Amino acid sequence: MDNITIHHTFMPHVDPEESLAFYRDILGFEVRNDVGNGAMRWITVAPAGSVASVVLTPPAADPGVTEDERRTITEMMAKGTYATLVLATPDVDKAFDRIQAAGAEVVQEPVDQPYGVRDCAFRDPAGNHIRLNEVK
Repeated sequence: MDNITIHHTFMPHVDPEESLAFYRDILGFEVRNDVGNGAMRWITVAPAGSVASVVLTPPAADPGVTEDERRTITEMMAKGTYATLVLATPDVDKAFDRIQAAGAEVVQEPVDQPYGVRDCAFRDPAGNHIRLNEVK
């Protein structure tokens, strides 16, 4: 079988500086690349030592996206229904306390799910849904 891994995924941002502060300063991700300027800025971040990374990208930057689609994407981002990122930590309660104290918007406090995962959830500055699973 091929050794396939996750290289990167894309998450939209509304304000690159706010998103950078959230992922770098609150989640502790390292910045791997930062290109563009103003609202048209792509920032690649990742947990230290991770192969997989997250590219924070302007929403609907693809020239093939229509104005109606841009409007829909913006509305979905505002509701937190456009993009989701699931992260993992060995101590979800400790991470939750630190992230909440840093001012992140809480969606769900830590809870034991009926399907066997303890998790919590936040929204990043763009409204993206960020889930944090406990993995020992």
